[in-house]
Amino acid sequence: MTRTVIAQGTFDILHPGHVHYLEEAAEMGDQLYVIVARATNVDHKEAPICPATQRRDVVGALEAVDEAILGHREDIFVPIEEIDPDVIALGHDQYHDETAIESELERRGIDCTVQRASAREPTDDRELLSTRLIVDRVLERRR
Repeated sequence: MTRTVIAQGTFDILHPGHVHYLEEAAEMGDQLYVIVARATNVDHKEAPICPATQRRDVVGALEAVDEAILGHREDIFVPIEEIDPDVIALGHDQYHDETAIESELERRGIDCTVQRASAREPTDDRELLSTRLIVDRVLERRR
């Protein structure tokens, strides 16, 4: 039986932290789906710079990812219902409340576990593992 995992995120500027998250999510099962957030669903930080289809295509090109899809426009749980995963993998620093996710999964009759991926530490002080840090560095150097 195939063990299906879902990971999700904005993935605006793909960086080594994202790659670590998705590789670890892939190790949680046999097949990894990645749901790429649409700009309209990103309300916890600045809207993405890159279009959703571009972000989906870049994430989908990673070896660890079996399929990358765009999130639903109104209800972020619709793709989860359609895929019916065994595991939802959260990034180590994603803002999601695991208990709230588990409650909504139960309410919708989706039987899966929620697991957090580990953090990836920078290999040196030059390595940037967040989109915000990358954007900050670009602005600092280009001003």
